[in-house]
Amino acid sequence: MTTIPITPVPPAGDAPAAVRDIQHYMRSGTLQLSSLPPLSLYVHLPWCLKKCPYCDFNSHEYRDDAAGVQGAGAGRTAHVPEQRYIDALMADLEAALPLIWGRTVHSIFIGGGTPSLFAPAAIDQLIGDIRARLRLEPDCEITLEANPGTFEKDRFRAYRAAGVTRLSVGVQSFNDRHLQALGRVHDRDQALAAVQEAAETFDTFNLDIMYGLPGQTLQELEQDMGTALAHKPPHISIYHLTIEPNTYFAKYPPVIPEDDQAYAMLDRITEMTAAGGLARYEISAYARPGHTCFHNTNYWQFGDYLGIGAGAHSKLSFAHRVVRQVRFRDPRLYMDHALAGRAVAQDDDVRRADLPFEYMLNALRLREGFALQDFMARTGLPVTAIAKGLEAAERKGLIERDMARVRPTERGFDFLSDLQELFLAD
Repeated sequence: MTTIPITPVPPAGDAPAAVRDIQHYMRSGTLQLSSLPPLSLYVHLPWCLKKCPYCDFNSHEYRDDAAGVQGAGAGRTAHVPEQRYIDALMADLEAALPLIWGRTVHSIFIGGGTPSLFAPAAIDQLIGDIRARLRLEPDCEITLEANPGTFEKDRFRAYRAAGVTRLSVGVQSFNDRHLQALGRVHDRDQALAAVQEAAETFDTFNLDIMYGLPGQTLQELEQDMGTALAHKPPHISIYHLTIEPNTYFAKYPPVIPEDDQAYAMLDRITEMTAAGGLARYEISAYARPGHTCFHNTNYWQFGDYLGIGAGAHSKLSFAHRVVRQVRFRDPRLYMDHALAGRAVAQDDDVRRADLPFEYMLNALRLREGFALQDFMARTGLPVTAIAKGLEAAERKGLIERDMARVRPTERGFDFLSDLQELFLAD
């Protein structure tokens, strides 16, 4: 943790804009944070070859308006405006530096969209530009999301040479019929080739797998998991397909397995991952010892993160408040505003009454739960702020606790939403 410095600043009228921002965030408030949590950096690269029908992320199918054509198909790199976007990211980062001055960055996550649309040389420049502006931990975890549909031989090795330490490969399935139903641009063979190269190139990597897919049987789920585990991944993230609002699937919902069958699939996933040496340390994450994802764990432990890029979110702590920011969502609008020094579209303090739920929404996803001391340190609130919710959760058999720590039970993990809702503000 970082002790909060007390730095004298000149009166607002005499200070430049950046210092006035610091004064705004450091003004008196209702919280008392004695220290700051670890800080991570999230970088959003928003373009995709094709928008998946289930995706509600801020991703945009690249279209070259001047040429009137869409971006490249599977296996080729779309001509995204790499240099202009990186310039915008650096302008965004530089404008945010006063808010995190002197803090060390413990992890970087380059997500999307499809970051692997960006050429290795562009990723090399991006990481180099970040290193020139931020103090990074010597063993800083740097993750890049990659799509097998953008895979080319030796491409992953080039990302490794650029400074990426951890690759996250969006496989979703090894079944061509299911990949087609999900609207993915890659097929089974491309997925296998991408996973093989990731395994050969990176000491630690992640596979994204989805279950509960349209028409999927338990046997097909077992085949997907068996194929994934055969490559001995250090980390697997496993998600149930959900129908999100404002997606193609929300408008034209597919037939997905019933809840009982989906629960059976999750039970089988847990059995197979455990047999493969991966422990379930978070509701959707399984890892071998020493390969848990620091970046995501920092989110779940209510750590701080600065988000740059189109639509990126930030959560930053100060002495008397916790702040959330959102960047402009549209990539072109974001680039215009960021290059003009105005990338932030929304900037709000988290209400004191909402902090317990925001903390629990994250921390209860972890198998080991959280330390009561960490709750006080990260929120600036006393333990009494969650006493009522903890008592209700314990009565319902959703948590177990002692004087120092709170953990979700197996029942709490199974009914996580019900557990989290107990901490909603009245």
